[in-house]
Amino acid sequence: MIDRKRGPGLAAGLLGALLAICLAVTATSAMAAERVRAAAADCSAGYVGLTYDDGPNPGNTATLLNALTSNGLRATMFNTGQNAQNNQALVRAQRDAGMWIGNHSWSHPHLTQLSSSQMSSELQSTQQAVQQATGTAPRLFRPPYGETNATLRSVEQQLGLTEVIWDVDSQDWNGAGTAQIVQAAGRLQNGQVILMHDQYATTVAAVPQIAANLRSRNLCAGMISPATGRAVAPDGGTTPPTTPPPGGGSCTATIAQGQQWSDRFNLSVTVSGSSAWIVTVTMTPPQRVIATWNGTPSWDSGGNVMTMRPNGSGNTFGFTVQHNGNWNWPSVSCRTG
Repeated sequence: MIDRKRGPGLAAGLLGALLAICLAVTATSAMAAERVRAAAADCSAGYVGLTYDDGPNPGNTATLLNALTSNGLRATMFNTGQNAQNNQALVRAQRDAGMWIGNHSWSHPHLTQLSSSQMSSELQSTQQAVQQATGTAPRLFRPPYGETNATLRSVEQQLGLTEVIWDVDSQDWNGAGTAQIVQAAGRLQNGQVILMHDQYATTVAAVPQIAANLRSRNLCAGMISPATGRAVAPDGGTTPPTTPPPGGGSCTATIAQGQQWSDRFNLSVTVSGSSAWIVTVTMTPPQRVIATWNGTPSWDSGGNVMTMRPNGSGNTFGFTVQHNGNWNWPSVSCRTG
């Protein structure tokens, strides 16, 4: 016999269960459609890394995730430990939306002003918070403000984290409007990473235009490789083949020193003899290139060999080497293609 006093509650419960099933089916169908669209995308120009710092935030993260998934984009979310601890459901929502989750310290301090033990606490606490929410600890770390030093890198290494800076700064944190954010993303080239943030409406509004611009340039949003810190295909594979077409002629690449700091230095390469050049730059580990300009780079699977091609900015390009204790200049060679 049915308990009529429980009838309305039972009906409401059944209705809620049915609604949940419908929503789950709809979400699954939408994700499947996005996978089909992503599979059909032309990624012949390579992959870029879209990154969003400082989340998750109750006021904006869900809207950002919806914008990304609606436009067939995946991104890396560099969460602070405090926000991850306080918003575990949103961390799981990031994971379930197909995003990658990185470590952005616990409280967003100036880490280079802290002791080694304080650095370790900031990073380790965040590792634990994300793992508690998702079951998986991050493999990528972005230092707040992009500030790093040898002590911090040692702590990162102990925790199995790869440091990720950025090639392009959207300036959303500095009041940039949506059009400016879109314009910044338009400078991304194969393997490069852009800095954006979770909490700004202007950044969310830029997502559809960023997606359209990437499609127009045959670029796709990829993951950031824990091996190299560069953007690669979402399955972790290498970027598209970079074998040049047959070509004739010859060229010469001349390397010159630029600015230098305690942890990194700039170099420029000038090419003569051809405007259809391909320059190979070979680093010596543990060196790592963290920024490039005036060229289109691609990378080998190990991240030690950079192949640079013209991007319409002339025959001189530059790059920043994070030396990690090795100040020797990388070797360069030039061929035509």
